[in-house]
Amino acid sequence: MIRPLLCIALLFLPFTAANVLAEPARQGGEPYELVRALQAVQDGIASGDTAAHGSHVALNRQIGEKFLAADPTVWSNPQNSQAVVIYLLSGGAPQIVRKLPRDKMNVDERLFNGALAYVEGRQEEAREQLKDVKPRTLPSGLGGQVALVQGALFARVEASFAIERLDDARLLLPGTLVEEAALRREILLVGQAEDFDKFEFLTLAYLRHYRNSIYAGDFWQRFSTGLTQSSLALDGRRFARIAALLEQIDRASRLKLYLVIARAAMLRGQLAVTRLASERALTLSTDASADRERAHFFRGASRALTDEYDGGLAELKAVDRSKLPERDVPLLNATMQLALDVRKPLPGGSTADKPPATPARLDLSSSTMTLARAQKQLGELELLTRDRRP
Repeated sequence: MIRPLLCIALLFLPFTAANVLAEPARQGGEPYELVRALQAVQDGIASGDTAAHGSHVALNRQIGEKFLAADPTVWSNPQNSQAVVIYLLSGGAPQIVRKLPRDKMNVDERLFNGALAYVEGRQEEAREQLKDVKPRTLPSGLGGQVALVQGALFARVEASFAIERLDDARLLLPGTLVEEAALRREILLVGQAEDFDKFEFLTLAYLRHYRNSIYAGDFWQRFSTGLTQSSLALDGRRFARIAALLEQIDRASRLKLYLVIARAAMLRGQLAVTRLASERALTLSTDASADRERAHFFRGASRALTDEYDGGLAELKAVDRSKLPERDVPLLNATMQLALDVRKPLPGGSTADKPPATPARLDLSSSTMTLARAQKQLGELELLTRDRRP
């Protein structure tokens, strides 16, 4: 929770931070007060304050100098010792911390050693030191920082634990850069876990509070990765909710994502989603552009392999393959062949089972065997083209 001092600091950021550093006698000059000023600057970054972003490194350096000049007795105060850990986890210099009187520190050894290991890149040691620390048993300012670091440390080795800790970080320090960073990290993890409801919740939370953050671009990159490297976008029943989220992104990025979704859905046999995504891409693309040709390719495939055979095949034939990315050309060729193949009679079928030579409408849903064959071949296309992807 932001304390009154931090609320004032957010309103008069440069003035307050300078006062805390330049007039330790009047302000008290306690290390924990210096770190509060640092946190106020960081929270300005979360709200989009470019001046705060520019002053962060300099402020960190000045606080390090104040720490080195402090009377050794100040470290017996637990608040000040805990401030050292927060300083480290907020971008502070480990070489400064190593010069402080360790024997005077009044802080849990696991926190101190774990924080030092984390900022020095010794991740295995940091995980060992910090895993059993319960962030909610700590003061919120420290607990939120520790929970955020735990989320980062365990993201690749124990994703469910990392998600729990990032939840803790958001709850302990709402409205701060810690919460903003936790949202950025967690969005990718819940996407990989295929938890769409939480994915949507985190996205909306970020939009409500941090759409102007200096790091908003990183959030949207993680959002895109979480969305397209999972099955989240491949369920037609939730497509409208996906589209509502994508409306928050700029037009060019939205177009790119719809094309990625359309291609992924096609390769996995989710032709209804392919159709929805490609039609969105068509509305966003410009005439005669490469993006429009790709959108026509995906829509044509979704039509030809479902119930608009003739129209879909015509759309595929009209695609200007010279405008397609190199990796899509063999996919177009294979898709055209597949569209022709699904008209062939099934092996062992009688003459009565064969489709007419030129049906006005091909309803794959009437033949589960034909649909299964088409989806199987689409899966084979994915394997065929996987090595060609950049």
